[in-house]
Amino acid sequence: MDQRWRGHNTTVLWGLILLAMAYGGLLHYLHTLTGINILDGSMGVLLGLYICSHPAANAVDLLFFKRGALHQLSSEWSGVSWLALNVLVLLVGWIVIVIGATRLVGGAAGAHA
Repeated sequence: MDQRWRGHNTTVLWGLILLAMAYGGLLHYLHTLTGINILDGSMGVLLGLYICSHPAANAVDLLFFKRGALHQLSSEWSGVSWLALNVLVLLVGWIVIVIGATRLVGGAAGAHA
């Protein structure tokens, strides 16, 4: 099986942050995406899980497939900023999951179901 190091793709990580902002912005301004809280919430949870999957995959790659890279990354400014961006994307994904789960269980105040 060919396992390849995917590198530091910051464009994808920033794109995921923009995607999360678009989801949150649409919910904020429109109060709903589909008119159904369960569907809006399900989309949010799935989107949040997808967003979190990228930094999680980067962590797995870093820990298992690129041994010794963690020490190298932590000693370089670009590596530290890349790690910080991964943590930020993970946090943003978690927030999207929480927003989606809240809407999924019907707690979105002011939303029309």
